[in-house]
Amino acid sequence: MMSVADTARGGTAAGALSMLAAMAVIGLIDNAVALIARDMGLWQFQLVRGLICLPLLAAASVALRQPIRAVSLRAVTARSAVVTVAMSLYFGALAFLPIEQALAGLFTSPIWILVITALALRRPVGRARVAAVALGFLGLIVVLEPDPAQLSPVILMPVLGGAFYAVGMIATNTICARENALTLLTGMILCQIALSAVALALIAALAPEAAPGADGFLLRGWTWELGAAGPWLLVQAVGSLVGVGLIIRAYQLGEPSYIAPFEYAAFISGPFFAWALFGHLLGVQQLIGIVLIAAAGTLVALRMREAG
Repeated sequence: MMSVADTARGGTAAGALSMLAAMAVIGLIDNAVALIARDMGLWQFQLVRGLICLPLLAAASVALRQPIRAVSLRAVTARSAVVTVAMSLYFGALAFLPIEQALAGLFTSPIWILVITALALRRPVGRARVAAVALGFLGLIVVLEPDPAQLSPVILMPVLGGAFYAVGMIATNTICARENALTLLTGMILCQIALSAVALALIAALAPEAAPGADGFLLRGWTWELGAAGPWLLVQAVGSLVGVGLIIRAYQLGEPSYIAPFEYAAFISGPFFAWALFGHLLGVQQLIGIVLIAAAGTLVALRMREAG
């Protein structure tokens, strides 16, 4: 007969495998955004992707017998809005930056959580967590290689996305703690559709000039000429639901503080698919920065476990 400890270890191992599978999927579909950006704008991408996801979420609700119903509509809406901004910044950056730089910005979210916890919530964080913040910030600088003489706002987009994502994660564990995963995911998808529809309407009214190819990703309006973007859009939409589902399953199976560091496997799968699809190779400096960011996030997770 298996002991409680054996069962816990088995759950943690299964959770780790689920998270690794999720990061493999996300590494592929996030690279697909750069391919989609050549023919389609960010806002059309998010809107159509959301419309593809909604019936799949409804089917999952029926299959899992888990109703999509908010305990607090206001809380779910607030969280959805914040996460939507985070993902729009991240997706927008993927058209212009190598995936390791975009991921580095988004994966600063554990660091932002500590900063928000200390400054806004006024909770003690301890010297080890302060060291984690410093380590993660150093890693971010190493990966992004910011040049003060040629500093572009684009390089800050995923970093700002990480800050908004951190606020969303805090909301998940506080005001949305009683909401189920399907409800939170549906809320985010609906918010992405709404924001994208408004952005497309503004672009249609203002008619800004969008550059050809990926350079026009942020300002391109609706287009019927999808080119090669169509199949990749379907891959991205379905893959995102599979990836998020695997992430949710991972945290259900194992202790979160043990599972969280496995999210950094995205730094392996993302650059791998960037090499497979585009021939983009990871430099030594970027590799060092990724290790520093992963170490910072792991240190945060370990301190969370000790605190628990």
